[in-house]
Amino acid sequence: MNSPQIFSVESLIATNKTENRGIVQRMPPLFHHRLPLSLHHHLLSPSPTTVLLRPMSTMSSSQSPSLNVDSDQLINQTINYHNQTKHSFTNYAKGPHGLDWANQPNPFRRYISSPLLPLSHFPVDQNPNPSNPNNSPLYSSVFQSLPYPKPISKSTISQLFYDSLALSAWKTTGLSTWSLRVNPSSGNLHPTEAYIISPPIDSVSNSPFVAHYAPKEHSLEIRTHIPSGFFPKFFPEGSFLIGFSSIFWREAWKYGERAFRYCNHDVGHAIAAVSMAAAELGWDVRILDGLGYVELEKLMGLEFYKEFKIPSRPVKGKFPEIEFEHPDCVLVVFPKGLGKFDVDYEELSLAISEFSKLEWKGKPNVLSKEHVCWDIIYRTAEAVKKPLEIGSKFVVDPFQPSGMISEGSYKGYTLREIVRKRRSAVDMDGVTVMQTATFYQILLHCLPSGSGSGEKQRKQLALPFRALSWDAEVHAALFVHRVEGLPKGLYFLVRNEDHFDDIKKATKSEFKWEKPEGCPDDLPLYELVRGDCRKLAKQLSCHQDIAGDGCFSLGMVAHLDPTLRSKGAWMYPRLFWETGVLGQVLYLEAHAVGISATGIGCFFDDPVHGVLGLKGSNYQSLYHFTVGGPVLDKRIMSLPAYPGPGIDA
Repeated sequence: MNSPQIFSVESLIATNKTENRGIVQRMPPLFHHRLPLSLHHHLLSPSPTTVLLRPMSTMSSSQSPSLNVDSDQLINQTINYHNQTKHSFTNYAKGPHGLDWANQPNPFRRYISSPLLPLSHFPVDQNPNPSNPNNSPLYSSVFQSLPYPKPISKSTISQLFYDSLALSAWKTTGLSTWSLRVNPSSGNLHPTEAYIISPPIDSVSNSPFVAHYAPKEHSLEIRTHIPSGFFPKFFPEGSFLIGFSSIFWREAWKYGERAFRYCNHDVGHAIAAVSMAAAELGWDVRILDGLGYVELEKLMGLEFYKEFKIPSRPVKGKFPEIEFEHPDCVLVVFPKGLGKFDVDYEELSLAISEFSKLEWKGKPNVLSKEHVCWDIIYRTAEAVKKPLEIGSKFVVDPFQPSGMISEGSYKGYTLREIVRKRRSAVDMDGVTVMQTATFYQILLHCLPSGSGSGEKQRKQLALPFRALSWDAEVHAALFVHRVEGLPKGLYFLVRNEDHFDDIKKATKSEFKWEKPEGCPDDLPLYELVRGDCRKLAKQLSCHQDIAGDGCFSLGMVAHLDPTLRSKGAWMYPRLFWETGVLGQVLYLEAHAVGISATGIGCFFDDPVHGVLGLKGSNYQSLYHFTVGGPVLDKRIMSLPAYPGPGIDA
């Protein structure tokens, strides 16, 4: 056997002498998840110079948002955004000089004057009585099979939202009070809005409807009623739709140009959150990805926002139209075991086009008095709009169980307990050690194709990745710090094994690419090089201690340029969605084994690539994460999610 390779931090990080010249100051300890203040000064013009581009499209449903624009041009524009918003050792991506607290966006969208329907609440700590219809299954069980599906009712719809997108707690310290949600968000800013498009539900609506979910009230705002034949014509019985949109301003207020990335992380977290809550009810979930931007806009009633003209440079001023919602995706939620069913996207598009004629109730509330427009966010959002794909096939693959080698690693928690008690760790203790079996078990639940089929990892068949309609395009480079029985060092989890040879060729030639001792046969985890990488992990994640003080941390590496070239610029946000889904699994797994986790959006992009030996844009790091023993701040007091203190802070 080859003797183990040992590396120094200096040898791996010294790949770009230019970027190594000036290490910027450490981030304040209060902000772990994202860089709060840009160190790159950028003057804001007090008055905008506008160009005739529109986030809110007025094209007909038969038109593509990029009908007259060359595909390569859109891809190059998207890659330009990605490169422009990278952090380096000498410069951060452009952002605000400081936080404008007077104009912090309201995290709760409401549609004023629309009917508000309260939903049901459920206990978190449950008596495991199987006869109780509201009981939640064990967390670990849903990765093996989904329970028998429950019918659509006010109770089950309430459970779905309560265990995915609702408030989970309020926190208070001194004069500050803020809410937390079941679904995590960059900086707790929550740009993601959710909608339900549903057939009639007793005690909710006697006719099919579209409603906005209001998490602070745990209620539905009924926006409109839709034709009675819509669901029977296009979807199987027991199905409904969940839509997501993003308010870019909420993230851009704090993070500037990099906010578009973070909004799409959050969409991925929301997709996974809904997928897990649906699994609790015996429901399967799949993105309805043949629809285009225009159809999504009409389906969720988002085409009525005032026209927003994109300025030619970052500007500051009063323009409430920047608070529009960008439609991201729609999920089909349906009973497990239905098998395949077809969706006629051409006919569906025509039916959705009639939604423009419906009476939509409610006026969106204003989120801030003044705004800053980071123009590149909105130009990129234009470039990545997805067109309608008439010939797209809606495929529901058989459920594939995830691997289970250490059921004892889990603490017997129900799924509701895990999702509602999930928190983002602010600090790691630097001492908690994870057992090797637990480490392998967590990674088995991170595989897209599950285990036991004998097939290579590629298709997204396991929970919650099966909600995604494309093959896995995201891998993980892991920094192992404190895993009992596993040497410290750099490892790589290959989540699409069709990429293995290409990744191996693209990374440093001295990497070992050997499976670690005791690694399950169906877990494509490889040891690259051994050594203490705690300091390296901290440096790469914007000098944040949390990246080196856990049991392990990782960077999610996406197959970027080839994916965009083969499919289109619209895949760019979807790669971030996939990282968000993976991040949600890491959050839940960490809590299920008794520790915690945190997503890290602030990292030095190209130095990460340099450590791996990656060049060009074929593979790019999109999201970092850390898992370990949390440090609890006893100065912060927790309050129940409902009823809350009644403030919007």
